Amino acid sequence: MAPRLHLRDIHLTLGVTPLLEGAELAVSPGERIALVGRNGSGKSTLLRIAAGEISADSGERFVQPGLRVAYLEQAPDFAGFATALDYVASDLDETETYRAQALLAEAGLAADANPAKFSGGEARRAAIAKALAHEPELLLLDEPTNHLDIVAIEWLEKRLLDSRAAFVLISHDRRLLSNLTTSTVWLDRGLTRRLDRGFSAFEAWRDQTLEAEELERHKLGRKIQAEEHWMRYGVTARRKRNVRRVGELAQLRTELRTARARPSDVTMTAQEMKASGAMVAELSKATKGYGDRVLVKNLSFRLLRGDRLGLVGPNGVGKTTLLKLFTGAHAPDTGSVAFGSRLAAVTLDQFRAELPETTTVTDALTGGGADYIEIGGEKKHVIGYMRDFLFQPEQARTPIGKLSGGERGRLMLARAFAAPSNLLALDEPTNDLDIETLDVLQEMLATYAGTILVVSHDRDFLDRIATSILFAEGDGTWTEYAGGYSDMVRQRGAGVVAGAAASRPEAAAPKVERVATAARKLSYKDQRALDALPGQIEALVGKLAELEAKLAAPGGEVQKLSAAYAGVKGEIEAAEEEWLRLEMLKEEMGR
Repeated sequence: MAPRLHLRDIHLTLGVTPLLEGAELAVSPGERIALVGRNGSGKSTLLRIAAGEISADSGERFVQPGLRVAYLEQAPDFAGFATALDYVASDLDETETYRAQALLAEAGLAADANPAKFSGGEARRAAIAKALAHEPELLLLDEPTNHLDIVAIEWLEKRLLDSRAAFVLISHDRRLLSNLTTSTVWLDRGLTRRLDRGFSAFEAWRDQTLEAEELERHKLGRKIQAEEHWMRYGVTARRKRNVRRVGELAQLRTELRTARARPSDVTMTAQEMKASGAMVAELSKATKGYGDRVLVKNLSFRLLRGDRLGLVGPNGVGKTTLLKLFTGAHAPDTGSVAFGSRLAAVTLDQFRAELPETTTVTDALTGGGADYIEIGGEKKHVIGYMRDFLFQPEQARTPIGKLSGGERGRLMLARAFAAPSNLLALDEPTNDLDIETLDVLQEMLATYAGTILVVSHDRDFLDRIATSILFAEGDGTWTEYAGGYSDMVRQRGAGVVAGAAASRPEAAAPKVERVATAARKLSYKDQRALDALPGQIEALVGKLAELEAKLAAPGGEVQKLSAAYAGVKGEIEAAEEEWLRLEMLKEEMGR
């Protein structure tokens, strides 16, 4: 089927740096394409060329005559529009304004709302409504989920699934890309590669492609070594043949030198402190609100060492406020918050607004006036640490205000992870990060030994990181669900808006309780176990020490002793967990 939009051999240079060097993009009717690549690779630029917003230096752009195209840019312009309806219905006939009104209602926006007062999320929803209102045959979507909460993301996803329009989608939201796309175009080092499968198959294919490329590069290097060896030590042949081989060697060297190396990945390590106490933070009947709005109401919750707790809900329900209650940045209006021992918290602000816009990259990392930063008890030159987060040495004196969204996100991560911690409080840490950097962040968090609190609208990220979800049910009520975001959906019967089945008593999602509260005191059996456990643990620790000594001695049965050692260690961990459970239960019953 002939493509309705086709970009061929697109070249574009910004300044002296080539950005696109032969990129291609073809979109057929009904096709759903994920356009992926690293931050700064030129994805948005290629989409702008496709939309006709800018022209390439060279190449061909074909658009089927009469094709209805809608382009969703990252920063929509509301100038000249008095109301949201004026903006969304612009270029529509009067008889078609009903579509604009219906889409605004779906997006949760008032038709008479003033665009000049839109928040980031409201502006994005209005721009999406405008793009959809024109009933396009082709949608060009540049980061449509930016600033959207999970409610709006799921609404957009359903709208695109139901649409018959073809679309090209740029996004860092893995779940959205996997659920929607049927083809993938990878923009890498100025060129595009196409996979006729959706994004869910992309990452494995990308890794195979890069491995094959590295192998070819290695073969080229070996071939150059062989030719250089012949030049030095080979038997002298006819002059004409020698000249030919010298020319071939020069060509091989040029090929190796001019090949554009793939950008490096971020190197990310959080500096960890000694473990905190078993109890990290405990909210007891905590209530917090602003004016007439109650964001947290009568919440009792115990955060334990090693928890990975995701705070989830629509924008404006109090996720950031609750995060600050857990870290002590805010105090409750009523109730109390208690903190465990040896707690060292590091917070990442979702607005990245901790420092003035004029602060330079090096000053942001060192605190100002220094060339070194202390990482893990050792000094490291700030330029080397910058490189770990993909900053170039020439960016050392760049003000924060001049950084892109992705660069600012990496800088704030670099600042946060340089400080020793055993509690990470991350407010929208995935904002503006590309998929490769997200991978590194997720791997680092998976091995972090401390406790993690995370506010995020990224469903895939929550599934990979969270061990439980604290969800905003509305009116200041929060419910905990075991597992990640998908587990919460299964328990509730739907995403952020519970399905009708979930409202029935037999289908209601069970609230995860960390402590039982029905009994007024410990049972006789539990009290006996609590009294006996310290002695049992002490005996097991002694047994473990004996096994360690036997393993260290020569001539022992290593396999048998190792199995016994692992068994005793498991018994100790189980006994400690049971002791902690009973102690918490006793404390709760004593209130």
